[in-house]
Amino acid sequence: MVIGAGPAGLTASYELMKHGLTTTVIEKDPTYVGGLARTVEHKGYRFDIGGHRFFSKNQEVEDLWTEILGTEMLTRDRLSRIYYRGRYFAYPLKAANALWNLGPVETVLCMASYARARVQPIRDPRSFEDWVRNQFGWRLYNIFFKTYTEKVWGISTKELSADWAAQRIKSLDMWLVLKSALLPHRRPANRGDLVTTLIDSFRYPRFGPGQMWERVAEIHREKGRPVRLGRAVERIKHDRGRVRSVVTKTALGSIEEHEGTDFISSMPIRELMQCLDPAPPERVRRAADSLSYRDFISVAVMIDRPDVFPDNWIYVHDPTVKVGRIQNFKNWSPDMVPDQSKTCLGLEYFCFEGDGLWTSTDEALIDRARKELAQLGICTPEEIFDGVVVRQRKAYPVYDDAYQARVDIVRDYLRAELPNLHLAGRNGMHKYNNQDHSMMTALLVARNIATGGGFDPWKVNADAIYHEESRVGDKDTTGLQVPTRLAGSAR
Repeated sequence: MVIGAGPAGLTASYELMKHGLTTTVIEKDPTYVGGLARTVEHKGYRFDIGGHRFFSKNQEVEDLWTEILGTEMLTRDRLSRIYYRGRYFAYPLKAANALWNLGPVETVLCMASYARARVQPIRDPRSFEDWVRNQFGWRLYNIFFKTYTEKVWGISTKELSADWAAQRIKSLDMWLVLKSALLPHRRPANRGDLVTTLIDSFRYPRFGPGQMWERVAEIHREKGRPVRLGRAVERIKHDRGRVRSVVTKTALGSIEEHEGTDFISSMPIRELMQCLDPAPPERVRRAADSLSYRDFISVAVMIDRPDVFPDNWIYVHDPTVKVGRIQNFKNWSPDMVPDQSKTCLGLEYFCFEGDGLWTSTDEALIDRARKELAQLGICTPEEIFDGVVVRQRKAYPVYDDAYQARVDIVRDYLRAELPNLHLAGRNGMHKYNNQDHSMMTALLVARNIATGGGFDPWKVNADAIYHEESRVGDKDTTGLQVPTRLAGSAR
């Protein structure tokens, strides 16, 4: 029994079926599979909930994508830039472009700032700001890190832990950036040595990432195990140390009960614990209820122009606008738009459920997108002839200083009391996983169920290849992969 038809849930079920096991997949969404990696369609225009590159350091995941979609997987050259002070900086950085855009005076000041940071680093850096300043200097930190990071996480960089910066940016140092900028055609011989941030090409399904998961759902139908859409989990019934069934409600109010021997959950931990029947101990409930999330709004707008900008996506480091990133889906795949004389852009806004952005009407959000695109000089308001808004709850796990202890409480409870309830995926494990890492956690969970392999899915993280020699009980060296708020900082 699998809860959730996103990359983790569908990958787990797909793997279990390979081992000859019968599976049932339930999904809350009444229309789409794919979770965060679904593709939404509006009047023939397709768009991601954020952009989803298909690139992994793990060759097994790459081979799995090929197995599922074959020739429908396109290889795309990457073009992404940073918008800052009315100029576009190539990203990954290119020396000539950066020097030209910064200008000679600012370039000298940035290099001087970098040199000073190396000579006089902040000792024992505690915050994200301290750590990045030590690595790149104050001026480059302000240009390329501060604004975007605060837009994404809704937290001052002075409050984010240096631990997260060290994990998330550890493979991107100034020397590597300069080498990439000056010697762009030199590539590591080993795929695992690639820095994901610096890759210059990736694969992408012809009709968006949802095509991958729609195909997996189709395979399930062909095998007589269709994904059951529109099923919201009401209760997870357990007794004598085993989960016995999951009770769901359809959009029409019908109640269904799904029994099984093992259960895989990719639903948010907080909601999972709230559904357990009987309820877990108060200490476990309190730990789960304390976990929080960053939410996300995608505003897709249709523009009456064949070409708007050449990038796949743009990072917006301008603090005068709320948009954090802009996707150009036609440049991911031409088939994402039904009319090649038009363009579809996706403006990404990071927020918390219930805040001013989240509660804005769709009309107000589309109007904001029109105004901000005009302010950035990308198109005029009159060129936008249609728009649609998608709100995504719990897009990113967000953590306070006690998050790890809270997750450990839940893990320890499940391991001791409900060993046939397994967690996988980004929200399922409350880990900041990319799509390929979520898939890898699911593969390992499925193999543990099918073969008793003893793999530890918690060792899969957003910076490392999972080595199957790692087993449960090995020392966990993955570290944090999400921003951690400093103890004692303002809430």
